[in-house]
Amino acid sequence: MKNKADLILHPVRLKIIQTLVGGRQLTVGQMAERLPEVPQATLYRHLNLLRKGGLLVVVDQKQIRGAVERVYALADQGESLTEEDLKKATPQDHMQYFLHFLAGLINDFGTYLEGESIDPRKDGLSYRQASFFASDEELLEFIAGFRESLYRMMDNEPTETRRKRILTTILLPDKQ
Repeated sequence: MKNKADLILHPVRLKIIQTLVGGRQLTVGQMAERLPEVPQATLYRHLNLLRKGGLLVVVDQKQIRGAVERVYALADQGESLTEEDLKKATPQDHMQYFLHFLAGLINDFGTYLEGESIDPRKDGLSYRQASFFASDEELLEFIAGFRESLYRMMDNEPTETRRKRILTTILLPDKQ
């Protein structure tokens, strides 16, 4: 069995987890609509790994024409590493987690660039770095406000006018 970080940081599994953040409960069909780039067999395989790893739970199931349709949700703390997970990780583990994360980010960016009609300005493409000074309390306040704003957007359902967007954050303390 893989550890929690390995389960979370796989690009397909991370996308699955992201579809369920915010308390969403979705069937495989609903996930497939949100993740058209993931073949259905791949989706089932990774859902099974996440469920066996304890990151997802089946919250409902219905019999539909001889098949069982399951509704999935994130298990408690399923989408992130816990404080205990992070405390146990060695510096080498953290580097490995970060490299997996970056590999997924590079893959997402490459997929965007392969699109038929990319328009970075219209699409809202942005990558930049900003430095700021903040006390521990100010940083926690900033993170709480950011999280609140982000969760409001994550509650949006897809529509014809809503395009999926991926926001990636990396917050690093400067070496002192």
